[in-house]
Amino acid sequence: MTSTIPSFHTIEPSDVNQLMPIENACHGAPWSENTFKSCIGGRYFSQYINKDNKAIGFYVGEYVAGEATLMNICVEPSQQGNGFGKVLLLQFLTEAKKQGSSKVFLEVRASNFAAQMLYINQGFTEIDRRIAYYPSVKGFGYEDAIVMQTKL
Repeated sequence: MTSTIPSFHTIEPSDVNQLMPIENACHGAPWSENTFKSCIGGRYFSQYINKDNKAIGFYVGEYVAGEATLMNICVEPSQQGNGFGKVLLLQFLTEAKKQGSSKVFLEVRASNFAAQMLYINQGFTEIDRRIAYYPSVKGFGYEDAIVMQTKL
């Protein structure tokens, strides 16, 4: 089977069904389908990446008053480690700039070192910490969020 070049597509409400398995596989406390759908359109911008006619990852961003926030980014676990997280992040940054953003923010779990390195390598720096922000993936307690920012 030949591999096709990955392509980006704007997320529509009808796409959420195919993206929820990725969301559920990537997060210990995933968004609900309703939350996901509420982050489509309006001030939100989002895309998913297709490879071999299958969704393998997505991002959801929010644009307000010259600033963008990366709300969610996921890559299908079987595709992680192949550079798709970086491709999605770069696409998000490109779209944030097109929207008119001069600053971009995100939050990342303190334990997610791979994501932190991805963000640091794209110019993000830690600007704050939200204590006990995320529910623990172990099912009890909470985990800190690191707030990061970059300028476009």
